[in-house]
Order: sequence, then C-alpha cells, then structure tokens
Amino acid sequence: MNQRDRADRLAPIFVIIAASLWGVDGIVLRPALFDLPVPLVVFIESLIVALILTPFFWKRFSELGKLEKRDWVVFFGIALFGGALGTMAITRALFYVNFVNLSIVILIQKLQPVFAIILAAVLLRERPQKRFFFYAGMAIIGAYFVTFGINQPEINTTDKTGLAALFSLLAAFSFGTSTVLSKRGLKNVDFRLATYIRFAMTALLLGIILPILGLSGSFNQVTTRHMLIFLFIAFTTGGLAIFLYYYGLKKISASVATICELSFPLTAVILEYLLRRNILDPFQWFGVILLFYSILRVSRVKISAREPAL
Repeated sequence: MNQRDRADRLAPIFVIIAASLWGVDGIVLRPALFDLPVPLVVFIESLIVALILTPFFWKRFSELGKLEKRDWVVFFGIALFGGALGTMAITRALFYVNFVNLSIVILIQKLQPVFAIILAAVLLRERPQKRFFFYAGMAIIGAYFVTFGINQPEINTTDKTGLAALFSLLAAFSFGTSTVLSKRGLKNVDFRLATYIRFAMTALLLGIILPILGLSGSFNQVTTRHMLIFLFIAFTTGGLAIFLYYYGLKKISASVATICELSFPLTAVILEYLLRRNILDPFQWFGVILLFYSILRVSRVKISAREPAL
C-alpha cells in the first residue's frame, strides 16, 4: 500500500475526530455562551476563525478569482446551511432544553445521515453499493443504543421541548445539506482554502443578518469570559474541527462522511461519564461496538459517482 492509499484509508478517522470535537463543543463549551443571542454567538466564532486565518491565506486570494459561479453558489450554501442555519438551530435547540434533557435533540440529529445520503444521490450523483445502506442502518441503530441503551428517549410535551425538536430537525437537514455541499466545494479548492472561505462567508452572512434582526447593539453583552471561550472554540471545536473535517471529506464520499459523523453521540456518552460518572450499561456498550464496526465497514464501501448535478 503506497502512502496516498494509506492516507485515503485514514481519511474517515479525521471526520470522526471532527465530529467528536463538535460533541465537546455542544456539551462542554457552548453552554457557557447561553446568555448571548444565538446569531451573535455564530457570528463571533466565525469572525474570529476568519481573522486568525486571513494572514495565512491573503497571498492566495488570487486563487479565488479562478472559482466558477457555481463554486461561489456552493460556498454560499455551505455558509448558509452549515455555518448559519445549522449552527444557530442546534444551539437554539440546546438552549431550549438547557443542555440537560438532550434526548430529543440527539435523537432527531440522527436523521442527518438520511438527509445527506438522499442529497448526495441527487446533487453529487453518488451511488453506494447495496451493502452501504445495510451498514449505514446498523450505524444509526448503534448510535441510538449508545445514546439511550434500551430506554426510550425522554420526550415531554412542553412548548420548549417541541421547539427544541423543530430546531433539531432544521439542524439535521442543514448539516446534512452542508456535508453534501462541502464535498462539492472541495472539488476545485484544497481543504485549507475551503476552511477559510467557509468561515469568512459565514461571518459575512451573519454580519448582514445581525442588523436585520436588530442585534447590532448586542455586542456590549460580550464579556472577557465570553471572548476567552470564543478563542478556545476557534482553536479547537471550531476552526480546527472544520479543518480536520474537510481534510477527511476531500478523500471520501459525502455518504460515508455523514455516517462517520455519528461519532458525536459516542462523545456525548463519554463526556457524560467523565463529568457525571454515569457508566455505560451493557446495551450502550453493544451500541459502541455496533457503531464502530458499522463505520469501519461503511468506510470501505466503494461509492461510484457521475458528474455532479451542481
């Protein structure tokens, strides 16, 4: 096996690491930003990453002129769905359940692969082998057992839980769409430049949205503690995570990537143990094994693709 083949086989691991970092973000870091408006949170974290990366990429700005109109439409879609709508929706959903009753949020997030696989088939013309769907289904079942064991999700009928469910559904659709668009966006640029464009366009988009929502004056709510958290996010679960994610996504299909992202619930369970000493029950351990085995099998399935539709 040559070095390039070895790198391609390891690519899913980078997606898994990125998804795990997002799990840390949602459970450990983002709760500390609860008292800020959600659009402001997304704007600041995107702007900080874009500003940090600008000195490293300003010499490459000439490459942006080589991008076609389709490429810019795709990156706008990434900024809209992945950077703005998806991030704001999942943050709002977590805010509604106060980062305590996460069952409904995590459960609905498991619909993300469904959206991504359908869109990958329509927009990217990806055609997985039949066994892909078998192992993908196993992965979703494994993710369920990891999160809940044999217990039913705790879903009540309060207004906030219903709203959390709606925002979780929007987040699942948005992130699934972003996965597919990101795969298309990486067609003509490398993963480094794609990371920069993603954050820069998201910051620009949110910079336009904030005044429309009447949040221009909300910056005075940001404290030194908030800024330290934003900086930590930028170097870990924000910029670094997307960097690793795009590196892996460049080498694998969108369909495989979205299954690898199911490592998020496993991260949640591990953090639950580390923070609250809640030990996994036997059925959750069964889910861990099933999830890892399924991801391993999915990552080895060959997926054919014709010329993308966009």
